[in-house]
Parts: sequence; C-alpha cells; structure tokens
Amino acid sequence: MSTAAPSLTIGGAPLTPAQVLDVARHGARVVLAEDTRKAVRHGRERVEALAAGEQPAYGVSTGFGALATRHIAPDLRADLQRSLIRSHAAGAGPEAEREVVRALMLLRLRTLCSGRTGVRSVTVETLAGLLNAGITPIVHEYGSLGCSGDLAPLSHVALALMGEGEVRDASGERRPAGEALAEAGIAPVVLAAKEGLALINGTDGMLGMLALACQDLGRLLTVADITAAMSVEALLGTDRVFADELQRLRPHPGQAASASNLRALLAGSPVVASHQGPDCDRVQDAYSLRCAPQVAGAARDTLAHAHLVAARELDSVIDNPVVLEDGRVESNGNFHGAPVAHVLDFLAIAVADTASIAERRTDRMLDVSRSHGLPAFLADDPGVDSGHMIAQYTQAAVVSELKRLAAPASVDSIPSSAMQEDHVSMGWSAARKLRRAVDGLTTVLAVELLTAARALDLRSPLEPGPATGAVVRALREHVPGPGPDRHLSPEIAAAADLVTDGTVVAAAESVTPLA
Repeated sequence: MSTAAPSLTIGGAPLTPAQVLDVARHGARVVLAEDTRKAVRHGRERVEALAAGEQPAYGVSTGFGALATRHIAPDLRADLQRSLIRSHAAGAGPEAEREVVRALMLLRLRTLCSGRTGVRSVTVETLAGLLNAGITPIVHEYGSLGCSGDLAPLSHVALALMGEGEVRDASGERRPAGEALAEAGIAPVVLAAKEGLALINGTDGMLGMLALACQDLGRLLTVADITAAMSVEALLGTDRVFADELQRLRPHPGQAASASNLRALLAGSPVVASHQGPDCDRVQDAYSLRCAPQVAGAARDTLAHAHLVAARELDSVIDNPVVLEDGRVESNGNFHGAPVAHVLDFLAIAVADTASIAERRTDRMLDVSRSHGLPAFLADDPGVDSGHMIAQYTQAAVVSELKRLAAPASVDSIPSSAMQEDHVSMGWSAARKLRRAVDGLTTVLAVELLTAARALDLRSPLEPGPATGAVVRALREHVPGPGPDRHLSPEIAAAADLVTDGTVVAAAESVTPLA
C-alpha cells in the first residue's frame, strides 16, 4: 500500500469523498471516537432487549427476505447469522479492486458506528482492525442487485470477519482469511443476533465507488479543459468565444468555470495572437472547439449534483431494521440504492460526452482539410509515416465503448427473493460501469494531450501560451516530440499516468490557478 494519510476518526461529522479516498486508496488508518463507542453500546442494548422478548423482530428473531415469517428459536440465532453470511457470500467473476473493497468496508464501519444497527463493539472494532491491518476480503464483480444493500459484496467482507473465505493481506498475497487474521492478531467474530444482517444491509459498495469517481472526475474535467485549450491553439482557434460576457448570457456554473479555465490557459498565447489580425478569414470555429465549455461545463454541473448525492448518502444510516433514537427498532426501505444508482448512471453519460468531444478535436488535428496547415496525421513523412492515425482509432474505440457504458443500469430492475424484493436498483452495476468509463475518459484525454502537444510542436516557431506550454514541457519529460513513427502504446500509457497522477493539472497550475 502507498504511504498512509493521517488517521481518520470515525464519529461526529459525516465522511467526505476525499476521506473515503484517503482510506480506500492511500491506506489511512481509522480510529473510533469515544462517542462512537458509547453509541454502539447503547444500540446493542436495545437489540439484546428485543432479542430477549417474545414478540418476533425482523432479522433478530426471524428469517430474512421471503423467509421473514419464520420465527427463529433463541438457540438457533447464532446459526441464523452465520448461515446468512455464508449463503449470501455468493459473488462470482473477477475480484473487485482493493480500493473498492476498502471503501465499502469503511462505509459499512461508519454506519455500524452510528449505534443505529445494534451490533456489538467487538464487531465494530474487528472491522476497523481489518482495515488498519491492510487485510482486504476477496469481493467479486457480480452478486449485488443494489437493493437490501450490496448484499453479496458485503457478505464476503463479513465472511472474512468470521475468519472464513479468502482475503489479500497487506502485501497483496491471496490467503485464507483465518490465517491472515491470526497473523495480524485479530480474533474472528462469532456473530450475535442481528449482526449478520447489519453487516450486509447497506449501499456501501456503490457509494464507495461513487465517492472515488467524484474525486477522479474532478481532476479529469480540469484536464479536459487543459487539453481543449491545447487543441484550440493547435487548430488556430479563437479564444474570443470564451469571453466572460458571452458566458454570463447562459449562467450555468460549470460552463462558467470551464470557460474561465480556457481563458486562463490561453492567456498570452502567441499562437492565438498570430491569427487575430484583419487578414484572418476564419468566421467560426467548429463546435468541438467553440462549445468546449458548454459540454465540459455540463459535465461539471453533473458532477456537482453527484457530490450532493454522495454527501447526503455519506450522512445516512443504512440498515434494516434500524434502531431509532427512542429505542424502537423499525423496518424501512433505506437500503434501496436508487438515489445513488441514478447519479452513477448520470455521470456515465457526462463522461461519454466529454470523451466524445475530445475525440472530435483530436480527429481535426489529423485531417489536412481541417487542421489549417498541419501535416497529415501529424506524421513526420506522411505516407511513409502514419503519425497519430491509429492513436485516434484507439480514442474512437474507447468513445464507442463509453457510449455503451452510458446506457443506464438503474432502469433494469430484476425481481428477486421470491418477489419479496421485487424492485431493485442495480446500483452496484451502475458503479462498476462508471469505473470503466472513468478509465476510458483517462485514455481519451491522454491521446488528445499527446496529439495536441505534437501539433503545437509542429507550429514552431510559434509558441503556445505560458500555461499550455508548461503542460507540453511536463509531457516532454516522459514522451519525446515529433519525429518518425515509433511505438505509441507506451506513450499513451505515459500520458495517461500524467493525467492520473495530477502532473498535467499541476503543470498548468504552476502558471495559472484553475477551477
């Protein structure tokens, strides 16, 4: 794991997406606040009182789902919880990424710490111990319908708490859970009444992936403005369409932020200044240049809405049944993932559109009929060399995939549990495809970055603006400038790394602040 961020205290204020990222991706440790421990003890007292009573209580003294009408005798309730986890740990397919599993573990821990789920302190502390030991249960790609929580993914985590199933240890080695727990000095949990249900009845997987996507897309949309500005320069476009007085006529916040970035990035550009004289016969730029802030801005506004939904969900207690402040234990439907699923699908649409307009800008730089003097495909010797011809093919293939990934998962409910769970959210599926979409947008922007930088080099002796020039120089530390054809895949990968690790944004912001 990477160097750990400062410890995160669970309790009090809601978590933020940035804090989820710290624990999930950067290995920050978690610490339980004393108030949290008190809340957990209070909630457990109420569940134990309910378990001792004669009146059936869902998940405490009854079965689950379509089997909720069966009363379970006290001497079978530990078996009930254990059987629930074993049977629900039914995932299949490839492993979910380590950061996804850590995110869902953190978010389930946060809900357990609320005291509203009725679990014991030892269960909460054991889950925190797994996170801090870097032990990551094996969770599979398929199994969650996004209703009654991310049942199968969370069940694989709960199985590891019991010392069963498989995990990856801090070094990434796949091992039996019991063996890894013993080595870390963590005793497996023997689940008590309601605890199995409380461990799996949440939207934590889909929410964790939403939080991670929100953080990644914030950076990628800034990169989209940077590569758009570079393309505007490379294609001898104008910056006048990004003027503040024009943008104020349509006061969408995201559009204003994107246009502000474009103005800052193009400020002082000798390339832009070179064709502003009276002899310039260009009337209007193509939509992919002129409408860059409108498209990227709409994506920014979509992301802002996603942040709002994530913040609300990060402030939620998701379980069924739940312990109320007055001690009552009530069933509810808060585990339904629709609020999260809808915004995950919405983001996938924004990602596809942002990538699509970036690919159109790339294609213009390669076409001699539209590139205003650049060589065909930016090749060193067109005909002998193919230049960036196939890099644009790669972009096009990814954009096509992104359009398919933009089809919503949340409209595709499949009834389950003998029609007891007759409308589900498919939020986990929406989150999984959004993760692939974020990766695809990264690749598309990396290709635009490579192509625009090459085109700007070919405009020499004209120079790009200070900010875009700084980005070109940062890229040139890893990828050489124009020349005869060479192996492009490593260059695309290198550019994608610079997009992902923040180098591209940092280079631009070394000259001018960006929104």
